[in-house]
Amino acid sequence: MAGVPEAKQVIKIGTHNGVFHCDEVLACYLLKKLPQYKDATIVRTRDQAVLDTCDIVVDVGGHYDPLTHRYDHHQRGFNETMNSLSPTYPWKTKLSSAGLIYYHFGRTILSKLIGKPEDAELVECAYNHIYEYFIQEIDGIDNGVPMFDGEPYYRITTNLSSRVGNLNTPWNAKELNQEENFQKAFIMVGKEFEDRVSSTARIWWPARSLVLQAIQNRFNVHPSGEIVEFANGTACPWKEHLFHIEEQQKIEPTIKFVLFADSNSSWRVQAVPVAIGSYICRVFLLKEWQGLRDDLLSAAASIDGCLFVHGTGFIGGNKTRDGAFKMAVKCLEQRDSES
Repeated sequence: MAGVPEAKQVIKIGTHNGVFHCDEVLACYLLKKLPQYKDATIVRTRDQAVLDTCDIVVDVGGHYDPLTHRYDHHQRGFNETMNSLSPTYPWKTKLSSAGLIYYHFGRTILSKLIGKPEDAELVECAYNHIYEYFIQEIDGIDNGVPMFDGEPYYRITTNLSSRVGNLNTPWNAKELNQEENFQKAFIMVGKEFEDRVSSTARIWWPARSLVLQAIQNRFNVHPSGEIVEFANGTACPWKEHLFHIEEQQKIEPTIKFVLFADSNSSWRVQAVPVAIGSYICRVFLLKEWQGLRDDLLSAAASIDGCLFVHGTGFIGGNKTRDGAFKMAVKCLEQRDSES
């Protein structure tokens, strides 16, 4: 009939009903950050006929097909990882629906949240950083991928996946409020994701320039090039940047110690680990210093102003920059004398 506006088509995101998990909650949240799905309705069902009417389906349906926008990971034969989809990526954790949506749409989402073009270096580095330190954990937990071989000494039950799981209606509840609970999980997961993106752009990324400057200046700190000092003693999130720049620039010898000031205007000397997340260091602070403090430590090290060395030898403190520097140098000298 003339003059009657055409009904607006409802865009639908399909996922399964019943017990919800972090991966599909996050997948739905990520999709709703895209212009084409921002007004979409989330349809929770296992009825295939209903799922077939959805514009995009995540975590249910038994198919992974980007061309038809089907993103399930439960079907036999599915073993996709970031590495299998793009061999330039190192991650080999099996993808969940969260990882699949992030792989295909993550750059676009980050570009909009950060306010930079998709091909900006910040967006590319943030994409990798957020997968490794946020999305990959969700993929691994949902797929039952262990973090390591053997039995853990303790369990982590306060992670995001666990907290989402705890929002499901209890088995002995008199009333089922799954849709309301799904929305609570949706809001919680979304806030944590956006907080992580914000901190990555505002805090983690700006540290890269400080780390790069320190690496470029390393031979002015010590002729070995194995000690770096952050400009003005600024402490910042340095480890991932240091490893990435070392690999990118093929730096040899690798950096062994980092010097920076703490909030009390004293100085720290921190040993560089052999890998991110490892407690094994390339060169530890001397064993005879470990666990000592103050005058006892200063006497053992023959260095004034010593404050402490951690019992494992990964970090120590001194009242002055010069004292922290001497602690690092003495460790390198002893290593060289023993080699």
